[in-house]
Amino acid sequence: MTEPITPDQTDGGDSEAAATDAAEEDEEELDPFRDDDPTIEGLRNINSLASWTVSTHKPTCGVTALLSPAPHTYWQSDGPQPHTLTIHFFKLVHIAKLRILLDFSKDESYTPTRMQFLAGTGHHDLCEFGGWEGQQPVGWQDVPLDGCGVGGGRGLRCFLVQVRVLENHQNGKDTHVRGVQIFARDERVSQIREDESEDESDSSAMEMDEDQAPRRSRATKGRSLFDLKGLGGLDEPDWMKDPVVR
Repeated sequence: MTEPITPDQTDGGDSEAAATDAAEEDEEELDPFRDDDPTIEGLRNINSLASWTVSTHKPTCGVTALLSPAPHTYWQSDGPQPHTLTIHFFKLVHIAKLRILLDFSKDESYTPTRMQFLAGTGHHDLCEFGGWEGQQPVGWQDVPLDGCGVGGGRGLRCFLVQVRVLENHQNGKDTHVRGVQIFARDERVSQIREDESEDESDSSAMEMDEDQAPRRSRATKGRSLFDLKGLGGLDEPDWMKDPVVR
């Protein structure tokens, strides 16, 4: 004989299920590496085109942890400031977006509050192109790239990028950086958009030709090719013209 289920038992099960669903939704919202991020639409990640090195790191908290898609891993330095991250690309790249993942709620005094960014063709000609300062940051922090391009445009062309952590929260010694992502314009997306634009233009031109075709047929009805000289007809030869009396 089965025992009857009381309302309290039913409510408890529903509450646990609701709590589980809410936790899963919160985890999805907090996932910084989700693919549907609208801020990176039309861009592609070029992290794999570079070699990454850090000045110091704790065991298991080096470059591999920094580049891991898991949000709970991070780079932890192990030495005096400034802490440096060097990103050396194998070819000249045009950087459209650079961002760093920080989380004060988890890292507290390990959280950077002031960073410096440099770029160049190598270590010998590094120049500062931007800086960042913040208090208690949580989430992706965009590095400003305005004025870095040719003629003051937006974007950065270089072989090497270096990130220097100058200060941490409450003068912390070591630092935590949970992710770095570098993006370039996705040429494949641009080409697809250009092709779609050309297709739309061709379709519009075909529709216009179809609309104008009946008008042309009515205008030329009952007229010979020689009467359509201005419309692409034939020139009338001399022997078909009216004779001239001399």
